[in-house]
Amino acid sequence: MRELLFIADWIFAFVVGLFLLRLLFQLVRSDFRNPFVQALLRLTNPVILPLRRVLPPIGRVDTASVVAVLLMQVLATVVLTALMGLGLPSPLGLLARAVLALADTTLSLYVIALIGYVLLSWVAPDGYNPVARVVSDLVAPVLRPLRRTLPTLGGLDLSPAVALLLLAVLRMVLNDRIAPQLLTWLR
Repeated sequence: MRELLFIADWIFAFVVGLFLLRLLFQLVRSDFRNPFVQALLRLTNPVILPLRRVLPPIGRVDTASVVAVLLMQVLATVVLTALMGLGLPSPLGLLARAVLALADTTLSLYVIALIGYVLLSWVAPDGYNPVARVVSDLVAPVLRPLRRTLPTLGGLDLSPAVALLLLAVLRMVLNDRIAPQLLTWLR
């Protein structure tokens, strides 16, 4: 049973990650002609396009993508909770678990993106790489305020390290403080 739970968790994390990346790429205005982004669009379009017919965008936010990410996370939460034998929580509890899991996934995705950004800057600092371009687009809003406040040390940019530290602290606060209190309050 543990193996099935592990496989289901991995598959749902991958699927939710795809839809979350699509939403984040839209929010950071990444280049949608990029081959990596094009592949992501093709993978997620079967869910997004039908939703887009019903849910119009609100400003810069693609409502269909937001709803798709939430639906995928709610589905993941339902299936994983059932596989663990915990029973289904109340609808509000289910939504809270899904939103908390989505927040944790977003923070984890940014940790991975920042590590990838640093590694790619060492390997191919000036070459064009489609993945490097979208990773750079993704982490730019996180790094920009830190770069304005932190001094560079002889050309060494410490903003990714500080961002990783802040993201780790945010994940700890979310998982150790906010999530337990919110979930006990919703019981």
